[in-house]
Amino acid sequence: MLSEQDVIQIFTDAGALLEGHFTLTSGRHSDKYMQCAQVLKYPAYTEKLAKLIADDFRGDKVELVVGPAMGGIVVAYEVARQLEVASIFTERQDGEMTLRRGFKIEKGTRVLVVEDVVTTGGSVREVIDLINSLGGIVVGVGLLVDRSNGQETFGVKQKATLTMEVLSWEPEECPICKEGKIPAIKPGSRT
Repeated sequence: MLSEQDVIQIFTDAGALLEGHFTLTSGRHSDKYMQCAQVLKYPAYTEKLAKLIADDFRGDKVELVVGPAMGGIVVAYEVARQLEVASIFTERQDGEMTLRRGFKIEKGTRVLVVEDVVTTGGSVREVIDLINSLGGIVVGVGLLVDRSNGQETFGVKQKATLTMEVLSWEPEECPICKEGKIPAIKPGSRT
């Protein structure tokens, strides 16, 4: 079993915790950014972190693991592998979260939603809404990193491998923008 310090060490060793001036997927600004892709490029780290999530949901009769593209794809695959169930992912099409590529969720399917990083929880909520609209049953949410320090919840069982408080601001309230010295960059997968 990994301790919180072990998990932090994995993210540190992988170079995943960045410092500077960032525009998050939510549009908010922050002085820290968690680039989980830097962890997920190492199968051994991915396996260890996914095990923390999978172990927490082993007794929940999960039948399918779903993650939003891009960040949730690798996490969903590895958690599903460890739970010995299928894995699919959602994508945005015309601004709406959807299933493509022939993916389906049958009515009554017990689904675990996973994501790499949550700040406001918007993508996870969209995936949950999609699953609910198709008649699936969301049994829980697994996260590599909860940047909201536990403030974002989804009305189901929830497990994060790392929960941390990382300050973020609306762009007009951002103290780094007000200083005007460092431009905000968006290192994430969505532009």
